[in-house]
Amino acid sequence: MADLISLEEALARIFEQVRPLDPEPVPLAAAAGRVIAEDARSQVDLPPFASSAMDGFAVRSSDTPGRLPIVARIAAGVPAARALEPGEAMGIATGGVVPHGADAVIPIEYVVQHDNDVEIKRAVGQGDNVRPRGGDVSAGDLVVAKGSRLGPAQIGALAAAGLVEVSAARRPRVVVLATGTELRRPGEPLGPGEVYEANGVLLATAFTSAGADVELFPTVADDESAHRRALESGLDADVLVTSGGVSVGPHDLVRGLLAELGVAEIFWGVAVKPGKPLAFGIRGPTLVFGLPGNPVSSLVGAEVFVRPALRALQGASVPGPVYSAGSLASAIRRNAQRDEFVRARSVPSATGVVLSPIIGQESHMIARAATAEALVHVPRGDGEVAAGDTVRYLPLA
Repeated sequence: MADLISLEEALARIFEQVRPLDPEPVPLAAAAGRVIAEDARSQVDLPPFASSAMDGFAVRSSDTPGRLPIVARIAAGVPAARALEPGEAMGIATGGVVPHGADAVIPIEYVVQHDNDVEIKRAVGQGDNVRPRGGDVSAGDLVVAKGSRLGPAQIGALAAAGLVEVSAARRPRVVVLATGTELRRPGEPLGPGEVYEANGVLLATAFTSAGADVELFPTVADDESAHRRALESGLDADVLVTSGGVSVGPHDLVRGLLAELGVAEIFWGVAVKPGKPLAFGIRGPTLVFGLPGNPVSSLVGAEVFVRPALRALQGASVPGPVYSAGSLASAIRRNAQRDEFVRARSVPSATGVVLSPIIGQESHMIARAATAEALVHVPRGDGEVAAGDTVRYLPLA
């Protein structure tokens, strides 16, 4: 294998080839998980009127302390019929419109009611418990910035700001193709030398959660014509991801056929364990990833390289990989030549997340990987990362 490039160099070369996909209008109710393509600004002041933060009484602060007649009661969504005059109080519900003339609200638990009067025993400060108009944002203010991924908080904010749709990059279309004569669909009987195909659904799950529309092609045996037909069809997608067939064995057909089909290889081989024989290339606007066939190697390649590319295609301002921080429960020896991604359990503690490497780190041990919640990044180098040291990790959700 040629000289391996670093993880950082591989990501840089991938991002150099990414061209964000065209935006499209998306109804807000269907925009969860999408990446917004334009700054979204509020259509209204929020709140659009001065409102009460509490159930209580709207008053003039200069009238407190004192005993005041209750001249009206204001429900949310039903403004008072008139302004509050000096020496009066109005009952008001949380979210109700503070009437003209009032400059404060006193909570109901701080007063004594006597039929139609309210006794306020302490002075109320001007502005107390009043949410001012535009106190959250003013009309025209930025609510969600371009490149942000829309989650519940962002969707709620945009709805409150009066937006009914957003401009978002269209979802990238991804084709996933697993290769290998030994592969059988789960549920079929296994013959000698055969294994159940797991990488296809593994990768489809990872890419769907990154916002892609995924088509999972049927697996192909180690036959040149079958490979060529499947690869040629897959190259019509925005992203083609293959699993297996990218190493140097006699049955590793993918790289050679991709070259024949016009794919320009950008790199092959990354200084990462597991996942060293990873290939990346392009044909026109199509990104092509050749992931190793070992399931954990495919998992690492998907998380570290492909998912960030999918987010970049959608215009994400921070495509990733986005690491979290935790501390190691036990020491890990560094690999002198390659960055390593170690599967680990993540356990919350009073001082943060504690990461415990699982037993069984070989790249074929996908069942062991099911017990892990994190991929711990161990940079290449000498010595070890000691127990208690802070490390970066990718959550596996």
